[in-house]
Amino acid sequence: MLCGRWRSCRRRPEEPPLPAQVATPVALVPPDGGSRRPGLRALKKMGLTEDEDVRAMLRGSRLCKIRSRTWHKERLYRLQEDGLSVWFQRRIPRAPSQHIFFVQHIEAVREGHQSEGLRRFGGAFPPARCLTIAFKGRRKNLDLAAATAEEAQCWVRGLAKLRARLDAMSQRERLDHWIHAYLHRADSDQDSKMSFKEIKSLLRMVNVDMNDMYAYRLFKECDHSNNERLEGAEIEEFLRRLLKRPELEEIFHRYSGEDRVLSALELLEFLEDQGEDGVTLAHAQKLIHTYELNETAKQHELMTLDGFMMYLLSPEGAALDPAHTCVFQDMDQPLPHYFISSSHNTYLTDSQIGGLSSTEAYVRAFAQGCRCVELDCWEGPGGEPIIYHGHTLTSKILFRDVVQTVRDHAFTLSPYPVILSLENHCGLEQQAVMARHLRTILGDALVTEALGAQTPEELPSPEQLKGRVLVKGKKLPAARSEDGRILSDQEEEEEEEEEEAEAAEQRRRAKQISPELSALVVYCCATRLRTLHPNPVPPQPCQVSSLNERKAKKLIREAGNSFVRHNARQLTRVYPLGLRMNSANYSPQEMWNSGCQLVALNFQTPGYEMDLNAGRFLVNGQCGYILKPACLRQPDTTFDPECPGPPRTTLTIQVLTAQQLPKLNTEKPNSIVDPLVRVEIHGVPADCARKETNYVLNNGFNPRWGQTLQFQLRAPELVLVRFVVEDYDTTSPNDFVGQFTLPLNSLKQGYRHIHLLSKDGASLSPATLFVHIRVQRF
Repeated sequence: MLCGRWRSCRRRPEEPPLPAQVATPVALVPPDGGSRRPGLRALKKMGLTEDEDVRAMLRGSRLCKIRSRTWHKERLYRLQEDGLSVWFQRRIPRAPSQHIFFVQHIEAVREGHQSEGLRRFGGAFPPARCLTIAFKGRRKNLDLAAATAEEAQCWVRGLAKLRARLDAMSQRERLDHWIHAYLHRADSDQDSKMSFKEIKSLLRMVNVDMNDMYAYRLFKECDHSNNERLEGAEIEEFLRRLLKRPELEEIFHRYSGEDRVLSALELLEFLEDQGEDGVTLAHAQKLIHTYELNETAKQHELMTLDGFMMYLLSPEGAALDPAHTCVFQDMDQPLPHYFISSSHNTYLTDSQIGGLSSTEAYVRAFAQGCRCVELDCWEGPGGEPIIYHGHTLTSKILFRDVVQTVRDHAFTLSPYPVILSLENHCGLEQQAVMARHLRTILGDALVTEALGAQTPEELPSPEQLKGRVLVKGKKLPAARSEDGRILSDQEEEEEEEEEEAEAAEQRRRAKQISPELSALVVYCCATRLRTLHPNPVPPQPCQVSSLNERKAKKLIREAGNSFVRHNARQLTRVYPLGLRMNSANYSPQEMWNSGCQLVALNFQTPGYEMDLNAGRFLVNGQCGYILKPACLRQPDTTFDPECPGPPRTTLTIQVLTAQQLPKLNTEKPNSIVDPLVRVEIHGVPADCARKETNYVLNNGFNPRWGQTLQFQLRAPELVLVRFVVEDYDTTSPNDFVGQFTLPLNSLKQGYRHIHLLSKDGASLSPATLFVHIRVQRF
């Protein structure tokens, strides 16, 4: 509770004192018990209860779900009262969690026939009545047709408003919504009164197994009416106690003194201790005016405990440096000076043996910031080239459709250049068709000639190539441009390893490159890397080598610094071994350590490898380009990732607490997680390490650790830090709960919240870790 005592310099005697402040979301329940529909209070706080589109979604709509030419099924879809989830009908009832999707997991809502599914199967429905809900992660698109165009627009507009409001919500508002949703579910008879049995159900839902005696004592302390029911202000008090953050109160009181409020000077002292660079009194005052909830405190430039919590839960209080969330790096250096987010077998949505090929896979890759996508091009019927994983059961899509998808989606997230990596298995005739499609569909966006000098000494920069598409492929020698005879740009290692008899004709055809397609290869000429030793003729900057992971690792091991120097001048693409039939990934970190720019991964396969990729490209505005450290850009660098030198940095992380971790099995009320935290360091081999805390038994709601983990780092500029939460299991491997990965150079020091993500990279809000971070450089 906030003490009513004030320092004389802060308040004149005639001014009213501040009301008592508590560490709880504002207005969790109305003081009078309020509405008998707790879920609608959430929408009211979002300012959307009177919105006609949202009201229509609350009533529900019968929409036609479209999955194939013949599978068109009418289903009921209805927005839940929490405003955060949509319930939908299934033909066969399943577990409750299988009947909803969450607004925060939506990647985009598209109108009309703007998905592969609706373009192929939605012809019977006018575009004005159709919409597509695209999700983050691996969940399939939801293609829908409404009874009328206006009903379709209600859902398009309504979902847009809900997503915009959700994006604008603070972490505290998200917590408010989260707890209200569970409160609504736990109130089994919907009378807005909570019995002890319902309170116990609520506790299990929010992932805490509280001792019955302690829970009942807490219940009775709040039951001021003494009727074995909590209602109105009693529920508010119970939630306030439940959501209390003792570790934050301790930090706050350490700086606030006896009066339990922070002056701007005291907040400045806290910020300086945090290690914030260049903070001033004016900055502290700005934070008070931004995050303080109490208007009287704000007028006196004071911060209460609530305001302090609002600040620490905001992006400014997060572990990721907010200054790094926009483009902040120099984008005027040549392309080889950047790590470039790259995808392998981009067209696949599953394994490379029998998975589905889809243009939607390209849309998802671009939505994740990918800047280099792969097109495996094969001879198709009717003179039209197709894309699929050759000689397998994967489905086929038209090359033309993929190029149209590139045109429509390549620059929605990032304006920086996209590279189309062509694996060409087509004959001369269909190669000419490919060239025609690239020119006509991409138009002026396609790079067809060098920007300046015809033989540049270095490649252009991302800034110079904004909004442009580059083709990576084989190019005919100038003297033999009419001959058409040249090696295929099929990834050469696997060409040598997979000599299949039935592919002989395809390989013969692929050893010819049409002049039309060759002319489109300007800055990314596919070339086999034969040696790293100095050649009589210096390598051309436009030459790009493709290596499988095995050969890349061999070069890293045996060539070391020579490979780093090569990558300072030229682009190198690394791709997974063909033996990875299930489209598994390799660790990209080893390739980045040597300066490889185009480290291609299977974006459709979640796992720690894709977490590292997402963490590497999380910063710089998620634009898909990250400036390499100076030691990887200098042509005469002496850096060798295998011999990085002595430790230069100490990273100390104190894992304090976690908040509102998700339940792993929502269908089993008594299933409570036993969380532990692991911190992983990914960098040069000498820096790689992992350390973890003990596990906390039966508490995913507010577990406490207070354990310190320390790491010595030799090449900190390459380090990624991965925070992982797992559910401990004595008899089987631990279950994944959530993670967050970011570069060490973007990690803020001091007391910070880590906002956890799911396996697919979706937000697990309001789930957080609370840690203290210290970075010592020497």
